[in-house]
Amino acid sequence: MNSRRRGQSATRAQNLTTAEVIARFTEGPTSGVFTDGSCSGNPGPGGWGAVRVQDGEVAHERHGFEPDTTNNRMELQAMITGLGFIEPGEAVDVYTDSKLVVDTLTKWAAGWKKRGWKRADGPVKNLELVQTAYQLSQDRPGANIRWIRAHDGSRWNEYADALASAYMREEV
Repeated sequence: MNSRRRGQSATRAQNLTTAEVIARFTEGPTSGVFTDGSCSGNPGPGGWGAVRVQDGEVAHERHGFEPDTTNNRMELQAMITGLGFIEPGEAVDVYTDSKLVVDTLTKWAAGWKKRGWKRADGPVKNLELVQTAYQLSQDRPGANIRWIRAHDGSRWNEYADALASAYMREEV
């Protein structure tokens, strides 16, 4: 169904709205939280999006924009927002196409925290966002933070991408 190259976002390449994503894509998980960040230039203007889906229906969604930011900041902001959709006692899969965010929250942040929020080779970049995302993930032990292949036609990953890039369009 896709005529684009692997790794190229169908939503960004074609500037699809969320409604167009729903009409075009059907694959991927049907429940969970999906997050994405984007940036036009790095740094440059950027956006983030998060959507919570239950059995193929949108339960919550939010998106935002920053005029001067980086892709990693937008990915972290999307994760913070997505984790905020989850109650502390819930078990929910949280999907991001950022391996950096997954590794930060599931592998590295605990050690950085033990060392006073320092990396062995220098400061933690985007520290305030990393600390917030890590605390939210710790407060929600049932949040299973998972990597999903970037823009591979998964409906809700593409939807989160459309939210993250909404600042580039007049319609979400």
